[in-house]
Amino acid sequence: MAFVDLDGLRCHVQRLGPQDGGPPAATVVLLHGLLTDSLASFYFTLAPTLASAGLDVLMYDHRGHGRSARPVTGYRLEHFTDDLETLLERLDVPGPVHLVGNSFGGTVAFALAARRPELVAGILAIESEPASAAWAAKLDGILTDAERKLGREAVLRWIARRRGSHTARLARAAGTLLAETTLARDVPASRLPAEAELRAVACPVLAVYGAQSDLAEQAAPLERLLPRCRSVTVPGQEHSVLVETPDRVRELTLAFLADHGVDLRHQPSAPSADPPGKPSADRTADRTVQPVGVRVAEGSAR
Repeated sequence: MAFVDLDGLRCHVQRLGPQDGGPPAATVVLLHGLLTDSLASFYFTLAPTLASAGLDVLMYDHRGHGRSARPVTGYRLEHFTDDLETLLERLDVPGPVHLVGNSFGGTVAFALAARRPELVAGILAIESEPASAAWAAKLDGILTDAERKLGREAVLRWIARRRGSHTARLARAAGTLLAETTLARDVPASRLPAEAELRAVACPVLAVYGAQSDLAEQAAPLERLLPRCRSVTVPGQEHSVLVETPDRVRELTLAFLADHGVDLRHQPSAPSADPPGKPSADRTADRTVQPVGVRVAEGSAR
């Protein structure tokens, strides 16, 4: 475990190097979603496979999430993008890097590519979309609803009955985050990249959606918006593509990197259950992290 100071924000970072000890073929940065998510969702799904393939894998907890600091304010998209940009600078990461973003993490990836295109070699966005006026309005409704629901014990008991005690603990922690910070108001008030900025994102993009997800309809507009974007839908899946179909995500990520010039050492099968370096006390809980972001709250206690 490591912590990096990002202009006053204590950021929890995990990094996995190539498992064969050789020089990394490239750097991949993994970006998790909002509220109920953390870097753990990547640690036990995608990260070990990428390290086995000879990549430098960087992942961190967003501000307010996981083991990173929780400031009271400062949760607009540009703050999350600042954190990513500053982290790459603090760690002296040679660029450009490949970004893999789940849910809100993908939105952060698009924002950095629009702001600093020279830093980004490619984007794999899982159940995500770039920030827009429609995105901000949708997040406003979801976060306001989550803030109201996740402060109620009846809702948390309902989540525990329907989704288990661990998801209920995540939901409670998300409710505390919403109650103690301005996140629910900050995210919808984010500075939105102009359409021209997004159209100028020239790096390759792969957008992955669950076929049953409400975000799947973003695939065609995103391909029209971004000059080098293609999309894939995963049959039978909703928002939790990363944890429900990790093998498919691993396959798509390795193929995407190989297709765009990354010289992978080999393409391993599934990673070990307990990657080296993870504190053992957290293993049981972290295996059940569901990177559904705000979708936990969106569906609870209707």
